[in-house]
Amino acid sequence: MKNQILGVAAFLTTISLTTTVQAANSGHVRQLLATKQCQNCDLIGAGLVMADLSGANLSGANLTGANLSRANLSGADLRGANLSGASLFGVNLSQAKFSGANLAGADLRTAYLANAELTGAYLNGANFQGAVGIPSQIASPEEFYTLGVAEAQKGNQQQAISYFNQAIAIKPEYAGAYLARGVARYQILDRQGAFQDAQIAEKLFTSQNNSPGTLTAQAFIKELQTPVNEKVSAGSPSFVDFLGSLGSVLLQFFPF
Repeated sequence: MKNQILGVAAFLTTISLTTTVQAANSGHVRQLLATKQCQNCDLIGAGLVMADLSGANLSGANLTGANLSRANLSGADLRGANLSGASLFGVNLSQAKFSGANLAGADLRTAYLANAELTGAYLNGANFQGAVGIPSQIASPEEFYTLGVAEAQKGNQQQAISYFNQAIAIKPEYAGAYLARGVARYQILDRQGAFQDAQIAEKLFTSQNNSPGTLTAQAFIKELQTPVNEKVSAGSPSFVDFLGSLGSVLLQFFPF
């Protein structure tokens, strides 16, 4: 029994020490909230949910694992900061500066990134799903495309279209992005827009000698030329129904 008690005590001591090591410097947290000036501060694991840190100077700060969900960091200076594993879910990062910052594994879902300076930031493993205003220089057309497909599968067609737009802006010959945008438009009952995208996709696929893509675009065009069944026209067309109506041809190509 004595050995068991000593073992438990040792375990609790280890947990306590680990927690102490990983906890943010409370003085630095107070300094940040009071002055918004905290260069090179120790803010590891800090809880800063919904904090107003607009214009804050956090250059060089260690924010590893910090929770900044829904905080306001617009215009903040985060150059050289360590934000690896940090939660930036829903954060306003408009015009924030991230040059040289480490954002590896950071959660940037639904973050607002309009005019954020991310050039030179380390972004490996960062999650940008649902983020708005992702600078085109930090993501490839294929990455924007993947984000769009994920949003479309969740039923967020407008956000999906925005991502496909960015993919096309970077790579105008991206046939798959046109086809994907056409499908998203089809789902929100924009049949004219969907038809235009399908036609562009068909031409691009043909010029690129992509037979499966050409057949897919042609099948989609045929679907769009088919009169809408009045019995089901009240609701948005189902993506599953669309896939089913085109059968094996689409299964060769989707996901896009």
